[in-house]
Amino acid sequence: MKKTLGAVAVAATVALSLSACGGGSSSSAESAKGEISYWLWDANQLPAYQQCADDFTKANPDIKVKITQRGWDDYWSTLTNGFVGGTAPDVFTNHLGRYGELAANKQLLPIDDAVEKDNVDLTAYNEGLADLWVGQDGKRYGLPKDWDTIGLFYNKAMLASAGITEDQMKDLTWNPEDGGSYEKVIAHLTVDKNGKRGDEAGFDKNNVAVYGLGLNGGGDSSGQTEWSYLTNTTGWSHTDKNPWGTHYNYDDPKFQESMGWFAGLAQKGYMPKLETTVGAAMADTFAAGKSAINAHGSWMTGQYISYKGIEVGIAPTPVGPEGERASMFNGLADSIWAGTKKKDASIKWVEYLASADCQDVVASKAVVFPALKTSSDKAAEAFKAKGVDVTAFTEHVKNKTTFLYPITDNTAKVKGIMEPAMDAVVSGKAPASSLTQANEQVNALFK
Repeated sequence: MKKTLGAVAVAATVALSLSACGGGSSSSAESAKGEISYWLWDANQLPAYQQCADDFTKANPDIKVKITQRGWDDYWSTLTNGFVGGTAPDVFTNHLGRYGELAANKQLLPIDDAVEKDNVDLTAYNEGLADLWVGQDGKRYGLPKDWDTIGLFYNKAMLASAGITEDQMKDLTWNPEDGGSYEKVIAHLTVDKNGKRGDEAGFDKNNVAVYGLGLNGGGDSSGQTEWSYLTNTTGWSHTDKNPWGTHYNYDDPKFQESMGWFAGLAQKGYMPKLETTVGAAMADTFAAGKSAINAHGSWMTGQYISYKGIEVGIAPTPVGPEGERASMFNGLADSIWAGTKKKDASIKWVEYLASADCQDVVASKAVVFPALKTSSDKAAEAFKAKGVDVTAFTEHVKNKTTFLYPITDNTAKVKGIMEPAMDAVVSGKAPASSLTQANEQVNALFK
């Protein structure tokens, strides 16, 4: 869900005939009916949104919604090509790391007038989510869809075998000097092919059967699930301000020290080497018994608990040097392509997606946390009914230990610079100090 955009960048600016709602085709009877296309990337959420589409059509017989689901990388490359070629979907799931550039390139339809006219209650969403989708120009480009935070998924049987209690998992601490109790647990859960644990004499780091911590990748510019839940407990932040910062901080010694520690896990044999993770889904390697702990997003909960034969627990992220936990707080939204010929039908669909009628359906599936406060609470109850404790995720919101996904201009270019730079560090091919040069390239984009 949170991997890099890929090589294709947004290349075209569409000439728009602005209407009262701020772009796209003008309102008309034809604009309010017919078939509209809707794209999303998460296969786990497809059944819920198909039900929403069916319910929407029952209530609006003149409008049919055709849903297309694509994997993350294919999703963004195909969408980008659609913008350039004029074949983009009417409505699509949007990401905080993408919409700034899309809005700047006039690819998104502002929906302020519709939101005001239809009395959409923006205060009904979890705090801050609605504000995220107001661009630098002051216009609204989406209505909140869901939110996510980070937690530690762990294999209960592996913990029991190692003599580590679930209470210990709830009270982990971390620091970039020696890794705190977090590294101790990771080391003890690591087992080589001879049965030696990572903290035992004779451990063979080159022949590991079970890694204490799984690896999702180098983390490119955000490190959402890889390292940001650690780096942002040190007082470090990605940018000078958020949203719409203009200066990145990958040259900060606190960040580089944290990344040196993180890369060191692979060198010690406690975490897979980066090159071994290419093409492998981290959750599937967990299911195969190759990792004991995976730091991952709340949107993955449904997938982790679906694996047969594995009892999964979810612990909160570790408490860092400043005495608090940290988690990136990301909120998706549904946006409308500026080039849609079905503007009114698309607006109606986006408002339905953002309503309790749809978000309660999403909540009932126990896959993600919808943006509406009431629906979010229902999702927590749905997880509880399945025997899943999701407080590791919800406590971040309750305790305000979240920080925003970095929202800036030039995100595709920033990722293009930082992905190879972070990969080089995490793979051990370059020291963390090399990030200073990458940071200079990134900040040059804003001059």
